[in-house]
Amino acid sequence: MLLVFVILFFSGNILVGKAINELPPFTIAFFRLVVAFFVILPFGLRGAWQYRNSYLQHKRPFLIITLTGITFFNTFIYGALQFTTSTKVSVLETVIPVATVIMSAFVLKERLASIQWTGIVLSLMGALWVVMDGKILKLAAMEWNIGDAIMIGAILTWAVYSIMVKQYMHLFPTYGTLLVMTGISVIVLLPIVAAEWIIVGVPSLNLSNMSGLLYLGIFPSFIALSMYNRAVELTSASKASVFLNFLPVVTMIGAYFWLGESITVMQISGALAVIAGVILTTQFGRQEQDLKKAINQEK
Repeated sequence: MLLVFVILFFSGNILVGKAINELPPFTIAFFRLVVAFFVILPFGLRGAWQYRNSYLQHKRPFLIITLTGITFFNTFIYGALQFTTSTKVSVLETVIPVATVIMSAFVLKERLASIQWTGIVLSLMGALWVVMDGKILKLAAMEWNIGDAIMIGAILTWAVYSIMVKQYMHLFPTYGTLLVMTGISVIVLLPIVAAEWIIVGVPSLNLSNMSGLLYLGIFPSFIALSMYNRAVELTSASKASVFLNFLPVVTMIGAYFWLGESITVMQISGALAVIAGVILTTQFGRQEQDLKKAINQEK
């Protein structure tokens, strides 16, 4: 049940981000983090103060984790939503686990099983199929939507974030760390938002926009993340990650009924290919590796 709500809230992050995309992307990211900071403050203040020396001791990896996962990941998503559909964003977002596996192979020297490479190729082809609306043979001649290109930044930043979290996050408390990272992100984005307002003008916030920003700051940024962490504790990271593969399905349905976006057969087939590829890469490949380890231990 926790994971069902996680998917709904994460899907809402994309749908709401699209619904309020008359606001510029850095403005959305900035106010989202401001809301999140004040929501997390009573839960994380004590832990943040107690571990202040740990943050300074590991300041370089901690800053990388903050900038990739908190500051710029969702900023890239909101930027992409200015130019492309929420359906495409949700499908491309599911490539993140595959990108993380590839990056882990190079950075952490983790070996990839043969079935994982199959999943990587399948997921990549599925994502391209969605972006190209099935016209994948015309890839070389296409004019790329800038939103699709911006999503590459989101995929890479979250892959880096995931690797750094695996190496360092166990050194810090959950809520205190989230509070500090959110505070740093607000400070980093403040001059960028000021520059954005100078270029495009100061946006006006109506009731709809403010409601959307409150949702983004409370549900995806705090509640969903807390639920996901708890679900991992109750089940496992592998089982929890399987649920995230349903993100494009939920987002497609929401975009169809709420935003009036059309869904083509090509997009559905591409989304299914991405989901299948991610499952092969992150689940069956891990099972194959665990089996090999067990055999080696018996020997």
